[in-house]
Parts: sequence; structure tokens; C-alpha cells
Amino acid sequence: MSKYTVPGLSDTDGANVARLLQERLSAYNDLHLTLKHIHWNVVGPNFIGVHEMIDPQVELVRGYADEVAERIAALGESPKGTPGAIEKNRTWDDYSVGRDTAQAHLGALDLVYDGVITDNRKAIEEVGKLDPITEDILIGQTGQLEKFQWFVRAHLENAAGVLSNAAAQTEQKAAESAR
Repeated sequence: MSKYTVPGLSDTDGANVARLLQERLSAYNDLHLTLKHIHWNVVGPNFIGVHEMIDPQVELVRGYADEVAERIAALGESPKGTPGAIEKNRTWDDYSVGRDTAQAHLGALDLVYDGVITDNRKAIEEVGKLDPITEDILIGQTGQLEKFQWFVRAHLENAAGVLSNAAAQTEQKAAESAR
């Protein structure tokens, strides 16, 4: 436990908020690496549009990781940005799609965003009881992630509003459905 935290929080609450943020930090580090992997491995007729759509997402998510890490430090804890920390905090499988079409990657990425956004919303609910400053940070980040997911889903949606990967439970199945 830290020996200090931000004013207005107990050391215990500061440590609890930092623990929740560490999980988000690992998720963001994994997400920006996954997005870059997709950027490098997307092929097909929609290659350039998806390739160029992904890079701004990478940069923003990297910034989210930095903001979360700095908040952890302000709370008196040590942010962990190593591959080992990602593995330790991972509650999800490693991204499983290699070189594939834009549609396949977007189908799989939609599921990745589902997981990150769902976990962020859980963290928002939990941290909201302890620290409105951290809650605000996570709310803003989650709103942007939801916008990114909308960009992805716009490529997967048909005129009836149905996503091509709607029934998929795994990235591989989502990729297959979206192809």
C-alpha cells in the first residue's frame, strides 16, 4: 500500500483506485498493441481506409495509457507498463487474427472493443464510489472508445442495422462472419 495518495482519499481508497486503474492500464497497453497489429496485417480492397482509420485510435489509446499511468502515480502507487503486467492482468485471450481482410479484422476488433468497453464501464461504476476525478477520466476515455467502436461497426452493419458478426462469440468466428 502507498504511504500517501491524493488529498481527500484515504490511503486504502487510493490503493483500491490505483488497482482498478492498473487493470485499465494493462487493457489499454494491450489494445494499442492489438490495434497496431491490425494496422500492419489488414489486406484487401478496403485496406487503406481501415489502415488509416486505425492509427488515430492507436495514438489516443496510447495517450489513455499514459493518463491512467500518471493517475496511478499521483495516487501514490507504481504504474506497471511491462508485458508481464499485461499478462498478469489479462482476463481476455490474445488477439487471434493474423494477416486477413479488413472486414475480418473489423469483425474481430468489434469484439475486442466490446470487452474493453464493458470492463471500463465496470471500473467506472466501482471507482465512482471512491474517486470522482478518476471516474471522470474513465468516462471520457470510454466515450471515445465507444465512438471508435461505432466507426468499426459502420463497416460491419447492413442496411437493416444488423452486424455481420452479431452471433460471434470469438474473434475467429467474428472474423469468419464478417468476411
